[in-house]
Parts: sequence; C-alpha cells; structure tokens
Amino acid sequence: MTTPQEELLPGTRRALSHRIAVAQSEGRAPSLVAAVVRDGRAVWHGSRTSVEGHGPDENVQYRIGSITKTFTAVLVMRLRDEGLLDLGDPLEKHLPGTGAGEATVSELLAHTGGLAAESPAPWWERTPGSMRPELADVLGEQPLLHPVGRRHHYSNPGYTLLGALVEKLRGAPWEDVLRSEVLEPLGLHRTSGRPKAPHAGGWAVHPWADVMLPEPAEDLGRMAPAGQLWSTTGDLARFAAFLVDGDDQVLSAASVREMRQPAAPGESADVAEGAAYGLGLQIQHRHGRLLAGHSGSLPGFLATLFFSESDDVAAVVLANCTSGPLLSLVAADLIRIVAEAEPRIPAPWRPMAEVDPAVLELAGQWYWGTHAFALRLTADGLVSLEPLSGKGRRSRFRANGDGTWTGLEGYYAGEFLQAVRRPDGSVSHLDLGSFVFTRQPYDEGAPVPGGVDPEGWRGIP
Repeated sequence: MTTPQEELLPGTRRALSHRIAVAQSEGRAPSLVAAVVRDGRAVWHGSRTSVEGHGPDENVQYRIGSITKTFTAVLVMRLRDEGLLDLGDPLEKHLPGTGAGEATVSELLAHTGGLAAESPAPWWERTPGSMRPELADVLGEQPLLHPVGRRHHYSNPGYTLLGALVEKLRGAPWEDVLRSEVLEPLGLHRTSGRPKAPHAGGWAVHPWADVMLPEPAEDLGRMAPAGQLWSTTGDLARFAAFLVDGDDQVLSAASVREMRQPAAPGESADVAEGAAYGLGLQIQHRHGRLLAGHSGSLPGFLATLFFSESDDVAAVVLANCTSGPLLSLVAADLIRIVAEAEPRIPAPWRPMAEVDPAVLELAGQWYWGTHAFALRLTADGLVSLEPLSGKGRRSRFRANGDGTWTGLEGYYAGEFLQAVRRPDGSVSHLDLGSFVFTRQPYDEGAPVPGGVDPEGWRGIP
C-alpha cells in the first residue's frame, strides 16, 4: 500500500504529475501509470489515461517485459549465495547439451555469452511459446554469434537458459520457484506470469493517425524468464526498494549491490552515453546521477524501473502501448524532480562507539611519493583513503581482523592495506598492494622503493 502522498510537497507532486501528463500526451499512450519510492516505500502514485473518468491505480497490472530478467537474475544469485553454483561456472557444468555451454553463468547474466539477441523466426513476442517447446527451438542451429565473453550483446535466449538453469537446480518450474522464493517473501501479490484482473489491455498506436489496434498477449513458454511477467506500480515499488537495500529473506544487500556493478564490456556508443550492464540490471548516467534498474517492452506494453542509490529515490513507469513514450527518460526525470526538490536529509553524524588506539594512530595525512592522501576512520568501522586534492584513486577498506584491511572499490578493490611497524612498535609506513605510503614525501626513514637521494630536497641555485 502506498504511503500518504502528502509526504511529498505539493510543488513536487505537481511537477511529477506534469511530467507523466506530458509523457502520456506526447507519447500517445492509452494509459500511463507511475510511482516514486523514497526511504524504501512508495510516496507518490500517478496515472494518466485516455479513458474518460477512469484512472488506473497502483493495483492495475501491466506487462513488464524484460524487467522479468531482473527477477530471474535474483533467483540465480540466490543459487550462488547458497553454494549451488559459482558465477564463473560454465553453463555446461549444470545444464549440459545446450550448444552454448561454454558461456559462464555471469556471462549469461551480463549478456556477454555471445548468444543471439532473439530466437529464430517467427517473432517470438507475438507468437505462442508452444512453437518453441525445447531449448533447441529457442537457441536455433547457431546459438553463438560472437566470441564468448568478449562483447555485450543483449540476449533474450540467454535468460531463457538461466531460467532453465533455475529449474534444473531447484527441480521445479521457473514461475513456481519465483513465486515461493521472491514474490511471496517480498509481498508482491500482484505480480504473476499471466494477467489477473484488473489489468490493462495492450495496444499498438498507429504512427501517423490517432487510432489503435489491440496487441495479442502470448504466453511465452520457454522464453518466460526473459519477459513473461505482469505487475503493478505498487509491486514494482516494493521490488525497487528491495533492489536498493536487499532483504535477507531473498537476497542480501551485498548481493544486490553486486548485481548493479558493471559486469559487461560496453560498446563504444554505450560508453559515450554513460550506459552499462551489471548482473541482470542496466546502469545509466542521467542528470549527473548513477541509476540502476531495467526497462522492458512486449507488444502492447512498455515498462521501466530505475533507482538512484545516492538519492534513495526510485521511479516506476508503465504504459500500455507498443511504442511511444521513452519511459527510461520519464523515470530519470521523476527521480531528478524529487531529488532536487526534496534532497535526501542525511542521518545525524554520530561518533564511534569505541576505537582501537592502534588504528587511530594511523589516521591523518600520508604520502604516496609526492601525492598527499588522508586516511580516515568512520563510524561504520571502515577506513577510507582518499587524495587531498579531491582527484585520484580512493577507496574504503574493510578490516580483516588480523591488522589488515581489504579495499572495497575502485583501483584498490580487493587489494590489501596494512601498517608496517618497526621493531619498537612505531609505524614505519603503510603498504597498499606494494605501494608505500609515508608520513612525509619520500620519507628517508621508510623503505621507499628506489631509495631517497641522500642530499635530500633542494632548490635550483
């Protein structure tokens, strides 16, 4: 259930309503519904429709197309977290005989498995899934179009394989596994493989005339894990909150964070546009913000769900037309409107409960060669190392419990940081993946690689 809309200021609510009204009107969508999520719950819902006197609410189902892929990716990550597979496993290890078995699980999740974008003709989205009863019917005679792992090439058959992998390891149909492991624990009672009233009908709008044609709603069969689901803005708002913070009933915060890290080499155009792909999540750079989520489309429907972790704002937008409004741009605008009009209020600063004196001793200024860095201790138990100039390599580090720390991001992700002490216990230097950080630039009292000129610092005579 959505929370009271009064939680957003009247000006913010009007700006959101205006944006979706423009999208529905200019995009010529029979109807368009949207929701905004903040602090883990829906705080606004809006709709526009061409039907006089009727406005779909947060409980009306729309088909969500490839947002289904994110649900399938969550199931695969659960299998990984339970130890039933490794993301580096080739598909052949668990699902032999497909003809695409050299692709790894992570490559299928990131669309780098080299597979074709679509199944063989006829167009699978507008024909019954019964026409493709077996995986071989989905993959065709030549499943691979590109070298495995070398290129991001969006693949619907790739997610069909992931759905089959889930079925193989769980011993149950994909939709049954999804319902018991994701939909029910998260309370997504209006998300289903087949439409349940009330639901919108799908329409094609003529490109050169204001007339419409109904679209068929096919059961995708084997292709279901790539795009079958129907859902609502209410359910997808809850799913968006899960994708930001995780839920230990389904998937941890660390695992959903892993899903939104870039995992695929981007095409040149994608790099230029600030787009990337993680493990079942699209990543975009819009309005100076990093957004993660997924878009979707099937004949008669458009869908998108994106969130900004830094702003703690998510947006869901659904429409019942084959083409028209650019929903990813609409969602990005809804996030921007809320983030700019009502910026996130940070949690109060609080001091650490306790601090290890040996760690506190390391806080302060350090030098890598002549580059000045600051090492800080934070209340969450991490340490951070960042350049004082504001530009350059930076990372947070997690304590390992043995006097060392592991880098969490950027250049130093996975690298080890440790304080090296002299025989008397005083700190000589920091070692970070072989880099020596000293208290003074090229400190002659520390083992600086290459040594320090004995004549020391000098000017020009």
